[in-house]
Amino acid sequence: MESGTIGLAAVDGPFDLQATLESGQSYLWDRSDGRMYDSGDATPRSGDAWYETIVPPIEGLTDDRVPLRVRQVGGVRDGTLEWESTVDAVPLLTHLLRLDDDLDAIRAAAPDVPLFDRAFDAYEGMRLVRDPAFPCLISFICSAQMRVSRIHRMQRSLAETYGDAVQFDGRTLHAFPTPDQLAARTEAELRELSLGYRAPYVRKTAGMVADGEADPREAADLPYEQARESLTRFVGVGDKVADCILLFSLGYLEAIPLDTWIRTAVADHFPDCDRGTYADTARALRDRFGGEYAGYVQTYVFAHLRGGGK
Repeated sequence: MESGTIGLAAVDGPFDLQATLESGQSYLWDRSDGRMYDSGDATPRSGDAWYETIVPPIEGLTDDRVPLRVRQVGGVRDGTLEWESTVDAVPLLTHLLRLDDDLDAIRAAAPDVPLFDRAFDAYEGMRLVRDPAFPCLISFICSAQMRVSRIHRMQRSLAETYGDAVQFDGRTLHAFPTPDQLAARTEAELRELSLGYRAPYVRKTAGMVADGEADPREAADLPYEQARESLTRFVGVGDKVADCILLFSLGYLEAIPLDTWIRTAVADHFPDCDRGTYADTARALRDRFGGEYAGYVQTYVFAHLRGGGK
């Protein structure tokens, strides 16, 4: 086992591990104390819990599956990330947690809107994630009409039931299932894990990837709105789910998923951005939220409103 640290003073802008991983962006990490998503919102810096995952092969970073644990000690600007893995985890953490983003510059580029300022202040250091594409795709297919804690439990059940067991530091972790592993399940088996009407979507989408019919990573080579359209090929993926995959996996920082909380923000703060259709409303919001980094602003607003902010 290897271990090491990343000093946050060397990172451009603040970083908050808990707010980042418990903000409804990712359902692929777990807390070793079993309290993932316990708080009901993206609680900022309230402890030093270990978070763990099995990282699948990622082109340019690792050809192998890698167990990884990380925790944050200290503040969002002068603290430390402590990690344990089977490899040097610094490149993986930099990629997955977007430690290479200049968060101070991103905030400075946001429009001067009081709601945005309140959200950035409340969740200082929260970053977007770069989740692996296939697990991200399945996670957000499962997200419809679900609380974040239930979405997370559903993904953990999929991993523990159908994913490979990986031994790490005397403990057993479970990798997220591969496309082949999920495609081989029956709809009834997936329903037993509480997927409900999402079960056939997960099975059929996994089959599309397993058979080589489509790959979510193909969208990364397209202009933003074409990329969103490309992802809707997958069964169970509409515009909102596609935007989540683009934002939380494929690096389209301008994407704004129009979920319940953002539609509430539109009604309460930006009614002139409601243009009737998803595409037109999202386009208007991207302009209002600053364009290039609109998805970052959206994620802060989402966390702030979900946490009870106004």
